Amino acid sequence: MRIVVVGASLAGVRTVEGLRRRGSDADVVLVGAEPGSAEGVAADRPPLSKAFLADPAVEARPLTDRERLGSLGVELLNGRAVDLDLDRRRVGLHGGESVAFDQLVVATGSSPRSVPELEPRPGVHLLRTAADAAAIRAATAEGNRVVVVGGGFIGAEVAWTLRQLGREVAVVEPLPTLMVRGLGPQLGAEFTRRHAEAGVELHLGAAVAEIEGAERVEAVRLTDGTRLPADVVVLGLGTVPETGWLAGAGLDLRDGVVCDGRLAAAGAEGVWAVGDVARWRHPRVGEDVRVEHWTNAVETAGVVAANLTGTPTVHDAVPYVWTDQHGARLQVFGRVRPQDELRVVVGELGGSFVALTGGDGLLRSVIGFGAVKALMPFRKLLVAGAGWDEALAAA
Repeated sequence: MRIVVVGASLAGVRTVEGLRRRGSDADVVLVGAEPGSAEGVAADRPPLSKAFLADPAVEARPLTDRERLGSLGVELLNGRAVDLDLDRRRVGLHGGESVAFDQLVVATGSSPRSVPELEPRPGVHLLRTAADAAAIRAATAEGNRVVVVGGGFIGAEVAWTLRQLGREVAVVEPLPTLMVRGLGPQLGAEFTRRHAEAGVELHLGAAVAEIEGAERVEAVRLTDGTRLPADVVVLGLGTVPETGWLAGAGLDLRDGVVCDGRLAAAGAEGVWAVGDVARWRHPRVGEDVRVEHWTNAVETAGVVAANLTGTPTVHDAVPYVWTDQHGARLQVFGRVRPQDELRVVVGELGGSFVALTGGDGLLRSVIGFGAVKALMPFRKLLVAGAGWDEALAAA
């Protein structure tokens, strides 16, 4: 049997490693096309908006290399997938080559959402690859004015990192608070306050109307009329799943590759999806989800490796995301819904804390900031499907 994994970022690399760890003797091929990488293999992405961005001494090392993969008996192809022929069981690559498969794992991840009216031009940056992060680091020299467009997790991390380096940073976010989609309104407001106290200039409830400067960026003009002088603009507008190469192949591509609980692609025998590109019905959440985070990439890789080696497995892990800001780790287990009740059960919002959210009689999420050990008992309750009253009683 020949298993082809398309995408050499975290989910793809962990999939091929998982196959070998579980004893697969299949012919395994990893296809990668990471921009800026000599072998097409991505670097670990979380440090790119934090330690790597802050310190030129920090290296962005590839997740694996040809030698390591060779020791696992995995063939590495440096090439970009451009189409999929399910009838002939082949992946077409840029340049006219094609790769035959018996089982296909789609691990092409996601790409930063771009806005043609805002870029490209010198001084405007997206952040996805190590090359992107290196370009931002080089551009944000002392004295340069930086505008971050987008106040989600990545935008907030970039703003915090650059502010700690003493840069003048402004964040533009159309929603009322930073990170509101991941943290909800109350916690979003708390971390917005912390950013403001750290000297990040915040423009909330406004969007970008125009980036000024014909040859390179000079300023950002907002929909409320505000003009922000800028030497560097970082666009943190979220991502879109990298599924363009799958168009016309017969897969269900509604915001990712739609899969069943095993991460098998709907309506396509022998096709699987892992990482950012996978969309599946999550049994704990009760709805279709697509999760863009390190942990989900690792977990989905493990699920597909198990299924491909004869152990039927459903992806039902509690969603988990983290971000390192304000001198500590912010962790979110589960999903924070805007309508749910929030209770702080350890500490207080102004310092380190553990908070719970609940709705419909159930514990829905556990959030901790600088409280890794204190949140673990509540995480166990969440995994066990605890009721809201039971969770509060344990506080």
